[in-house]
Amino acid sequence: MKGAIGLFKAIKPVAQVALVAAGVAMVYLGAMRGEADAVLAKAIRLCLECIGIG
Repeated sequence: MKGAIGLFKAIKPVAQVALVAAGVAMVYLGAMRGEADAVLAKAIRLCLECIGIG
């Protein structure tokens, strides 16, 4: 591997794993704070408004 392209090819998998780990950590923290309930309630309200029931 030569130059910048070789460097990017070496760093890409590490960056992908780091971003996936950060995403999983954020989802976990949000679930522990009870954010999933708030998101679900807003989604239900939005769907009912689109249908015209609410």
